[in-house]
Amino acid sequence: MLLAMVVLAQVLLLAFQIKGEQNVPLIRYWAVTLLTPLERGTTATFSSVGSIWKGYVGLRNARSENEKMRSELQRLQLRNQELESQTAEAQRLVGLLNFRDAHPETEMLAAEVIGSSSDSASQTIFINRGEKDRVKVNYGVITPDGVIGKIVDVFPHTAEILLINDKDSGVGALFAATRTHGVVRGSGDPEPHLDYVINEEKVLPGQIILTSGEDKIFPKDLLIGTVESAKPGNPFQSIRIAPAARLDRLEDVIVLLSSHDFVSSKNDNISGTAAKQTAAAAAAAEAAKAQVDAGATSAQPPQAPASNQPATQRSNSTPAANTGAAKPQAPRL
Repeated sequence: MLLAMVVLAQVLLLAFQIKGEQNVPLIRYWAVTLLTPLERGTTATFSSVGSIWKGYVGLRNARSENEKMRSELQRLQLRNQELESQTAEAQRLVGLLNFRDAHPETEMLAAEVIGSSSDSASQTIFINRGEKDRVKVNYGVITPDGVIGKIVDVFPHTAEILLINDKDSGVGALFAATRTHGVVRGSGDPEPHLDYVINEEKVLPGQIILTSGEDKIFPKDLLIGTVESAKPGNPFQSIRIAPAARLDRLEDVIVLLSSHDFVSSKNDNISGTAAKQTAAAAAAAEAAKAQVDAGATSAQPPQAPASNQPATQRSNSTPAANTGAAKPQAPRL
């Protein structure tokens, strides 16, 4: 044992005395060689533990920040929905106001839809206007887009509206271009029908349907909708109408307190369309008349050229003129 200790001491003394490359003592070289793996392991261990800890702390902070951001996003989404709703309401009210300003000749009342019928077979809605607001039964109800129905029941502060697609409804109607009359009736389906149009009448999809004013409820030439489809029937055509107003999205409506005809305006759809269609029909009629007149003029036979004889000689040479007999003329087409 003593010998081993003596040998170890000699080796250590030699290690201190012997120097290797770059004048580095051998004992230091051995120390570095022995301790470097240990230092590497220790450093890697502490680095791993530090990374895990930082990741854990960062994850907790990120989770907390995500929760805050999620809450803020939900709040902003709700606020955005509120602003969109307020914007849509403002646009509807501006549309009602513009429509009212465009037709000062007609007395009308704005109302808000507050409910609808629970019966699936009945197409009715309720508004927040009633007897206190001078609303009466059979008053027409419209929107700036088109006709929607009429008042069928009135209460002190509310009223019930029968929509035009209800099976018990009926609106006097006509085609804007041809002025052919009919009756718009509901069948319980989303689209009403136009009845009493003969099969010989040419009806095409897209033709505009207006009120005729014959029902004494709606003024004449208010927009009802357009033809969606038409097919022959017995004894009348089966014509489906696409309403101009969205009957399933009614929020604000206009109650007509009188049935005076509207003065057409460029700023609204419901009466401006009638003026455009009437003008187009009149232009088409004038064009057709001009073509007929042109055809009649070209079909007349050419007249005989005038004679070069003096007037006295012509009178003497034409006994029919002296005796007053009528000169035959070519027939006019």
